[in-house]
Amino acid sequence: MDNHEKINYVEFPSKDLEKTKAFFSEAFGWEFTDYGPEYSAFSGAGLDGGFFQANLHSSTVNGAALVVLYSSDLEDTLQKVESCGAQVVKPIFSFPGGRRFHFAEPCGNEFAVWSDTGLQK
Repeated sequence: MDNHEKINYVEFPSKDLEKTKAFFSEAFGWEFTDYGPEYSAFSGAGLDGGFFQANLHSSTVNGAALVVLYSSDLEDTLQKVESCGAQVVKPIFSFPGGRRFHFAEPCGNEFAVWSDTGLQK
């Protein structure tokens, strides 16, 4: 596989690394490796990345890029992220080719989840 000049890693801020790690571990099964008290790398997310200690968060309202996860059962994933402490920023809505919702994890970073299943034909 040719990885030259392809997206390889993504980083996000986190006000509370332990809270962020707990959320993504429980909701999505991501694994974490700590590199000191202010950085934790994640794997098992489809694209590796990390969270760094900062009093900031990533949000589309502030012009940040939006990371979108895929789900084969959108309603189940919605219930799971809510039960793990996420706040729904945009409830499920349809768009050409699918449906999705946006959520903020417990430290405020915005993500979205989309699905192409369950569409009206």
